[in-house]
Parts: sequence; C-alpha cells; structure tokens
Amino acid sequence: MNTSSQFLFLSLISIWFISLTAFAATTIHPDEKKALEVIAKSLGKKDWNFDIDPCSNKPNWVTPTIPNVVENNVICNCSVAGDNFCHVVEINLKGQNLQGTLPSELNRLRYLQVIDLARNNLKGPIPKEWGSLTNIYKFALLGNQLTGSIPVEIANLSALQILELFNNQFSGNLPPGLGHLTQIQILRLSSNKFTGELPATFAKLTTLQEFRIEDNQFSGKIPNFIQNWTSINKLMIQGSGLSGPIPSGISLLTNLTDLRISDLNGSEYSHLPQLNNMKSLNRLILRNCNINGTLPENLRTITTLKHLDLGFNNLSGTIPRTYADMNGLKYIFLTGNLLTGPVPSWRKNVSVDLSYNNFSISQGSQICKDENVNLFSPSWGRNDTGTVSCLSLKCPKPANSLYINCGGKQAIVDGKSYDGDSDLPGPARFHANPTGNWAYSTTGVFVESNQLGDTYSPKNITKLTMVDAELYTNARASPTSLTYYGFCLANGSYIVNLHFAEIMIPDDQTYGSLGRRVFDIYLQGKPVQKDFNIAKEAGGVGKKVIKQFKDIIVSSNTLEIRLYWAGKGTQSLPNKSIYGPLISAISVESSDSQPGSISADSSPDSITAGAVVGILVAATILILSF
Repeated sequence: MNTSSQFLFLSLISIWFISLTAFAATTIHPDEKKALEVIAKSLGKKDWNFDIDPCSNKPNWVTPTIPNVVENNVICNCSVAGDNFCHVVEINLKGQNLQGTLPSELNRLRYLQVIDLARNNLKGPIPKEWGSLTNIYKFALLGNQLTGSIPVEIANLSALQILELFNNQFSGNLPPGLGHLTQIQILRLSSNKFTGELPATFAKLTTLQEFRIEDNQFSGKIPNFIQNWTSINKLMIQGSGLSGPIPSGISLLTNLTDLRISDLNGSEYSHLPQLNNMKSLNRLILRNCNINGTLPENLRTITTLKHLDLGFNNLSGTIPRTYADMNGLKYIFLTGNLLTGPVPSWRKNVSVDLSYNNFSISQGSQICKDENVNLFSPSWGRNDTGTVSCLSLKCPKPANSLYINCGGKQAIVDGKSYDGDSDLPGPARFHANPTGNWAYSTTGVFVESNQLGDTYSPKNITKLTMVDAELYTNARASPTSLTYYGFCLANGSYIVNLHFAEIMIPDDQTYGSLGRRVFDIYLQGKPVQKDFNIAKEAGGVGKKVIKQFKDIIVSSNTLEIRLYWAGKGTQSLPNKSIYGPLISAISVESSDSQPGSISADSSPDSITAGAVVGILVAATILILSF
C-alpha cells in the first residue's frame, strides 16, 4: 500500500472514529431511554417525545422555565469517563400537575443526581428502591398527595443534601437513619402527618442550614440537641405538636437569620432565650410559646432585625425604650401579654400591635389606635385599655342583633341588612365601623409572600352557586389573628352564626387544589373549635358552611369573635399567601328574642306582645263561654 493509500485509509478511520465519538456524546444510553418510558407512564407524563433523543436538549426534553413555578427539563451528562453514552443526571418536572405515582424504576438511572417533582398531584408512597440512588443529592417532592412513611432505605443516600417533602400527607415516625445523612443541608418536612419524637440521631446533623417541621403531629419536647446545629440559618417549628420549653442552647445558633417557633404544646414556662449573639437575625417569631419574664434590652444590638413577634405569651414589665429606636424594625407584635407601663412613641413606618396588655393609659387619653399602633382590647381583657370608652360610644338603646358582610359591600339577605366592611386592613390594624356598633382588628404579616402585601384582600377564584353569593364573594383574612368586636349589644344569650367559604383555593386537578387552610375559632376569649378547615366542613371550595354557636353570653355589652392561625395547614399552596383565618360574614341574634323565649330587655314586670295576645284570646273565649 503506497503512501497515498495509507493516508486515505487513516483519514477514513479518523472520520469514522470522530463520527462515532460525536454520536456517542449526544445519545442516551438505551437502558435509560427504556427506563424513562416506564417513568413517564408512572408519573402520567404524556408529552415526552421519544422519537427525539432525551439528551438532545430539544423541546419536550428541555423547555424554558418559570423560576420556582414551572420546570420541564431532562438534563444529561455526556462526558462520563470511559463511557460512550449520555446519562440522565437531572429530572425537573416542577408545576406540571402530574396525576400519577412515583416510579420505582427511577433507580435504573444510575447517574441521577436531582429529582424535582414539586407542585404536582402525585399519589402513593416513596418507593424503597430509591434508596439505591447513591449519586442523588436533591429530592424535591413538595406539594403533592404522597402518603406513607419515609422509607428507611433513604438513609442510604450518603450524598443527599436537600430533602423536601413538605405539603404532602406523609405519616409515621421519622426514621432514625436520617440522622446519618452527614451532608444534609436542607430538610423540609412541614405540613404532613408525622408523629413521634425527633430521633436522637438528628443531633449529628451538624451540616444543616434549614430545618422545617411546621404543621405536624410530633410529640415530646423540643430536643436540646438542636444546639449542635451551629451552621443553621433557618429554623421553623410552628404548630409542630412539640412541647416547650424552648431550649436555652438555642442561643448557640448564632448563624440564624430566620427563627420561627410557635404554638407549643404543654404548660411548662420558659424565659426568652439569649438572642443578642444572633447578629444576622432578620425574623424572630416566638409566638404562643409559654414565655414569661421581661423583654430583654439587648435585642437592640441585632441591627438586622426587621420582624419581631412575641405575641400571646406571658411577658410582663415595660417595653424598653430602645425598641422604638430600632431603625431596622418594620413589624413588632407583642399582642396578648402582660406588659405594663407607658407606650413608647413609635416611628411612622413601623407597624406595632400592642393589644391585650396592661399598659398605663389614663382614661381621659385612651386611644384604640394611633396611626400604625393597635392598642385595643375588650372590656373583659386584662385591663381597661381600649375598652368601648376609647371609642366614645354611647349606647342609649342596646341592640339584640348584628350583621356584617366581612370584606364586602352592604347587602340585604333574607330581609336582614348586613353592614359593608370594605376597609383595607394592615399588619396591626384596628378599624371601627362608622356606625360605632362593631370593629375589627388584624394582626400579623404574610412573611414569605409578596402576593397580598400588607392589605390582605382575598380574591375569589371560585364559581359561587349559593343563592346568597353576595355574602361569600368577598371575605376578610389575616395571617395570624383576626378579631371582630360587636358593641352596644344587650346583655343576654346569643346565637352566633359565622359564615365561611373557601374562595382562594381552586377546585381542579392542579397542585393549587391541595392547599389546606386551618385555624382556630374563639368566642368571648374561649376556644370553641380547633383546627377548623373551611373546605373540609363545607364539602369543597366555593361552597358555604355556617358554623352556629348557641348560648354565647354577652355580659358587658360586647361580643368578641377571634380567629387565630396556630401554624396549621399549608403555607404555599396555591401560593405563599393562602393561609390563616378567613371569614365571609357574621350574623348574631339574641337567643332571648327568639320565639318561645323572654326578650333580652324584658323584666319581671314587663309582658311581651305574644303574652298580651294570648291573654286577650283566652279572655274572649271565656266571655263567649259565659
């Protein structure tokens, strides 16, 4: 073979080798393509086009994304050493509203590192076969209808850094093996049905940066071992089922930027932990945690603090004057404590709720609200600050009924006139109706949402079919506490009807329909229903349910109706502002004025009209008989 022939032969060999290499660099492994076909069938993913190579980066396999909402991508690695094929390393199917189940065949994708199936409508358990995905570092399954317990095999995923299971229906105890995931950084388990105590092995999770267990059914106390999590930035334990006290060792978590603990079980009291070394703290919520003692002066050293909520505890003493000088603070909620002394002068751009306390305000200068400062409390509260007298109300003739179309316009339904209620609320808002016979108060802020801002005006996205839809088209909502006060009511017994309809959660097969709104109902300061779910009791969204409470006693001419969010329910479905109390209308009528009963303003010396008619009829019969 001459030189030219040799050169031609070598050239052909090179071209063949280069083309083979190019082909191998863009082609999925045949076994993985078959696995994707099975995976698609299980998930209910119907728009993958298998006539196109899944690793081609072409439409149906890689599409434009909407950050944090929609993703539809299959990502491959075509540079695996010693391999002539591409391999799937990521599957991101976020916000696809998939209706299927989790496929066990996922374990056939040996190089898989990320699986994100967030915000779909998937059902069933996590397959135990997933425990063999040793390269996986992110599991995101939030916002589905997944059930069962966490398989113990998940503890085999030594490379796992992110595990997101919140907003599902998982149950059972947490497997202790999760404590051996030495690289875990984000562990989100909120809004499930997990039970039992937190495993002692979790003390080893020293790489944790975020830990969320809100809205569960755990038992036992907040464990002391959380003090080992010195790398953590975000810690959320709201409505978890755990009991107090808050461990003092929490003060060692100096990297915290967001600390939320609320609604602890049990009756054991604790002092406010030392927090002044948390120099990066942005949000501090320790609400309804059985905290007593006084407010610490050294909180002023946390210059990054913007949101402070210590409401519904047993804090006493005065508010340090330095709190009013904390320029970074935007929200401060000290609602429902035992605070005394003078009220500081707050800056205009800060919202402050100080209602239900024992502040020293002279009767002549009583105020219910001063700009963004809410001071109101009812007459049976812990003091007389902000009682009806602060509204300068005079009640020459007490009423025996009250009707409010919450968040809506004035309406006449069944011959009864419902007052309009269209005022825009705020984080610390007290608003008295112009008639003077009722008012409302809102407390809290949607901390992770910019959907509703500070106005909390619910938007109806449902189709209402009830005959009195004008009472349910609009509503009043609040992130934490929503209270209505009825003034100038005649003392006596009342029937209180609270009208509800869930109008912010869709009725379809999307992930948004999986949202759950749960809150508590109080009348006259006493709990009358825990964990109330509007849609569940109404039989669906867009349907009305009227909760009736009888024999509610008014003894000081004032009725209080309070709705309170205790950390239960989802917080991000269909978006991050759909949680907390919501009410459509209120109707209150005196039991004493109902047929067969004595009028509320009657006395032993007075006779009702019905009694007079009865006497006349009897007298007439007697005369005719005579």
